Amino acid sequence: MPLLERLFVIVHVAAGVVAVVSGAAAMLASKGGSSHRRQGRAYLAALAVVCSSGTALAILRWPRFPHLLVLAGIAGALAALGLAARRRPSRRIHLLGMSASYVAMLTAFYVDNGPKLPLWRQLPPSMFWVLPSLVAVPLIVRAARRERRRRSRDAGVTLRGR
Repeated sequence: MPLLERLFVIVHVAAGVVAVVSGAAAMLASKGGSSHRRQGRAYLAALAVVCSSGTALAILRWPRFPHLLVLAGIAGALAALGLAARRRPSRRIHLLGMSASYVAMLTAFYVDNGPKLPLWRQLPPSMFWVLPSLVAVPLIVRAARRERRRRSRDAGVTLRGR
């Protein structure tokens, strides 16, 4: 592997680990709190590096990985949507954009690395594309419902408080 490509891989893997950990930490943190915001910023910065380095790797390895270039674009666009919608009344769009960007990032990881991973290599290739979403969608729906209930509860408190 050429030196430039090796450097991109090292940066890409390191940023990917940071994105996975900080994204999960942001999801688990109390929404709106300082930990959620700090971890969310770390996730966005790491995801930007992952998308950039992934794009560079896809171009360097062209034409073997055009799908990874598309997934990087999708993950980046969804994160940008989530970032733009982080204020009320767009919290649900924020949640969906950020969560979907995380799923797109994990999908890219499994599509690229699944055939090399224990247990995953036993799965048919189509599962690398589908499994991250199958796991994530129920969790995202649950979080969106919780946000809707919280918003309804907060609106009730505001109305009663007047």
